[in-house]
Amino acid sequence: MDKKLKNVQIIEEKIESLIAMMSVDEMIGQMTQVRHFDDISGDDVRTKFIGSVIHTQGPVPGQHASEWQAKFFELQKQALSTRLGIPLLFGVDAIHGQNTFEGATIFPHNIGLGATANPGLVRQIAEITALEAQATGFNWVFSPCVAIPYNEKWGRVYEAFSERTDITVELTRASVRGHQGDLSKSENVLATAKHFIGDGSTDFGVEGGNSSLSLDEVKIRLLPPYQAAVDEGVGAVMASFNKMDGISMHAHKALITDLLKGEMKFDGIVVSDWKGYSRFGENDIINAGIDMVMAVDGDLEGFQNGLKDAVANEVVPLERVKDAVRRILRQKFRLGLFDNPFPDNKQTKKIGIKAHREVARQAVRESLVLLKNRENILPLGKDTKIVVVGEFADNSGLQSGGWTVNWQGTKENYKGTTTILEGFRKISNVEVAYDRDGSENHEADVAVVVVGETPYAEFFGDIGGEMNAYQLTLTEAHMQLINNYVQKGKKVITILISGRPLVVTSEIAHSDAFVVAWLPGSEGDGIAEVLYGEHDFKGKLPHTWPKSEDDYAGKYGPNFWDNEVQLLFPIGFGLKYAGNK
Repeated sequence: MDKKLKNVQIIEEKIESLIAMMSVDEMIGQMTQVRHFDDISGDDVRTKFIGSVIHTQGPVPGQHASEWQAKFFELQKQALSTRLGIPLLFGVDAIHGQNTFEGATIFPHNIGLGATANPGLVRQIAEITALEAQATGFNWVFSPCVAIPYNEKWGRVYEAFSERTDITVELTRASVRGHQGDLSKSENVLATAKHFIGDGSTDFGVEGGNSSLSLDEVKIRLLPPYQAAVDEGVGAVMASFNKMDGISMHAHKALITDLLKGEMKFDGIVVSDWKGYSRFGENDIINAGIDMVMAVDGDLEGFQNGLKDAVANEVVPLERVKDAVRRILRQKFRLGLFDNPFPDNKQTKKIGIKAHREVARQAVRESLVLLKNRENILPLGKDTKIVVVGEFADNSGLQSGGWTVNWQGTKENYKGTTTILEGFRKISNVEVAYDRDGSENHEADVAVVVVGETPYAEFFGDIGGEMNAYQLTLTEAHMQLINNYVQKGKKVITILISGRPLVVTSEIAHSDAFVVAWLPGSEGDGIAEVLYGEHDFKGKLPHTWPKSEDDYAGKYGPNFWDNEVQLLFPIGFGLKYAGNK
């Protein structure tokens, strides 16, 4: 028997030995994930045998990474003081870097990485994210999102790499490899492919809505990235909020147990999404195959007591609970937590370091997509007099999108960042003027106008949803920013900060050059490096680009394969300086 197979056998023997000693309370505890604030107090980790802790929106353990580690050190000590001493998993929504920690490196969101189509870069980004997550005390990240968005009205389009399945497969594989690597090393973490399945393909792009794709379409269009993740040994898969053909995915046994765990041979953890137990059928979700439950916002007592009663009354088979615990323990052993349960305090010095930010800057440069370049106005000369226009130009929060410091993002500057304006001022040989609201007059030859979407996350970003705060076009104020400088007779270069393709047909027509910058993250100065020609454009559209709002009148947008619409730009479009092709 080779060494790898022997290690697998040893782990499985240890798992069975532990399960044989566990009470029902201890098993249910392993299936429980709580927040380190609000959901627990005192010694709940020890007395309720908690298996996992999640950190998300809310109070933070401190300003320095050492304070975060100290918090998780204390919680881990509680877990290790239990009868069986099973260590905790600490999970975090590290969507584009360790974005819950101010001062971490924040990379472009996945839609921008899709524009790079560079798996080596995506893997490197995942490695850095894993390291900075570990440095703040975490051993589990809830990424990558491997959805295939079919309607830009969906508020999470930017979390996905592309509308194209093949691009998503390749970048999913790279992301899982980067996050997990050798799981026993202190700089690697457990990755999570999410959200299984159909989150991006709901009818009319509604977050948590119903997807009416057939099972055959699901298998052809949506499943391949998950199979790629499973083949790479992904540690977890998160269930989706949506329904599939009218059945809640959290309670969809045919897809979770029969397909994912059976046909696809996934042997890791299926974790619920937020309040999965109370929202999606309580014990139905356990019987469907959910292994770990986010028992948050008041769900803790109800989940643990409810599942215990269900086991006692044979509503949930004890063997189903044992299967869940087996999967959870398997990943804890693979991570080496039984031998090294505590974070490495030497890693805190690596958070947000120059080398990491340079990789993020490279990702910004490679993600930019040039849609128009009339009379080769770009690249800019370093002696060209320019005015940079718009509040998005000098605000790292606005340029970064949702899941940045806060769940819904931030509209202010945050630590360790550079803005788009700073990039222009750093490179230009002459003074760069700044017109925040577009009302000023400057002796400039060119106006660089930065427009876009304010940050959002999840259903808050749905277009036409219950929040109704976003639209498929720019706001009137941002349209006017462009028009003001067109009317002044200036050459206009428009930079779009957006988590999805928007209907900007008129704005492109009025601009001399038009650049899609997506949501670049903390290194906004990387944009100017390309616009001044220090680097060429490399980005290609990871989505088809709509011509009008009518393209989204139906169930799916123009990116659905069978639609016949007159697109403004096809997927894969992107100009370059060299030959302007």
